Amino acid sequence: MSSQQARADVIVIGAGIVGSACAHELARRGLDVLVLDDRRGGATAVGMGHLVAMDDNPAELALSGWSLELWRQLAPSLDAGSAYRACGTLWLAADAEELAAAEAKQATLAGHGIACELLGAAALRAAEPALREGLVGALRVGGDGILYAPNAARGLLEQGGARIVRRQARVTQLCGNHLCLDDGRWLKADAVILANGIHAAELCPGLPLRPKKGHLLITDRYPARIQHQLVELGYVTSAHASEGTSVAFNAQPRPTGQIFLGSSRQFDTLDPRVEGPVLARMLRRALDYLPGLAGMNAIRSWTGFRAASPDGLPLLGAHPEQPGLWLAVGHEGLGVTTAPASARLLAAQLFGETAPLDPAPYRPQRFTLAATAVPTCEARP
Repeated sequence: MSSQQARADVIVIGAGIVGSACAHELARRGLDVLVLDDRRGGATAVGMGHLVAMDDNPAELALSGWSLELWRQLAPSLDAGSAYRACGTLWLAADAEELAAAEAKQATLAGHGIACELLGAAALRAAEPALREGLVGALRVGGDGILYAPNAARGLLEQGGARIVRRQARVTQLCGNHLCLDDGRWLKADAVILANGIHAAELCPGLPLRPKKGHLLITDRYPARIQHQLVELGYVTSAHASEGTSVAFNAQPRPTGQIFLGSSRQFDTLDPRVEGPVLARMLRRALDYLPGLAGMNAIRSWTGFRAASPDGLPLLGAHPEQPGLWLAVGHEGLGVTTAPASARLLAAQLFGETAPLDPAPYRPQRFTLAATAVPTCEARP
């Protein structure tokens, strides 16, 4: 096989939101980056695009909180197609127990410097009249937002100018900082970053990633019905379930006047078909919170796959057994939220810098990677 030295300092595999953020950050630091993407699509193309501070554990909150700050810094440079909106999130409390959970969440977020406020039933009703009666309150997190992730990813690559080159190509073998394309050519760079989501396991079979299938639905365009991203407080339990099928209410106001609905989670399937029973469960849950949905037309539903790690945190750092290979995978449902901070944290490690966050909770070596993650690469030139 012929060998070719890549005309780049770094090769990024995957042009989704995480790969694009990594390329953007490295180009910002003066490196030339080659981005390879096979255009099979991933979570970026089919997800909700929410930007939300999540506090299931301290490491998740630290990464998402920092990343939201970075998104706010990036927002002025995003084009209109990225549809960035700082709409905030309302975490909805259906009863006294969930209101207590909202109070605990407020204390956690406030302790991390994230501004939020509790709303009583009357204030919630005034903020979102379309919600059903009987909800006892909500936690409003004003710094959260939404964006259209495919356009945001493309915009990040374009901001890199001549330092970022994007090519459609399929990688068939990965060996440290060497990779082979499907036409037989080998490329090499100082570093290779694997950031192609659920497809990463094909190139590193030992990575501890599980697919989580999700259903989504979007309505036709209507006069503005909701102003915030709306999420039930039971969403966290659903998001971190480890078995079975779960649903939770999550609705976004899109700039187009549409309402975007989620969410569901199913494990260990790669069947992309929309499943009627799962979608029906999700919609019943949504109708319980937004009864007016019953009078709206749905124009499309689809599915996608999140790549989940065993502890719910991404793998960010050097592959422990393949010199020159760096990982930025396993973001599950927070890839859009945490993309800029993930890129900064990875770049700091690559450059040997002290990062604003302790990288230890995210480093790949916290898992014992299977032997199949270390290829022999006998054909490598």
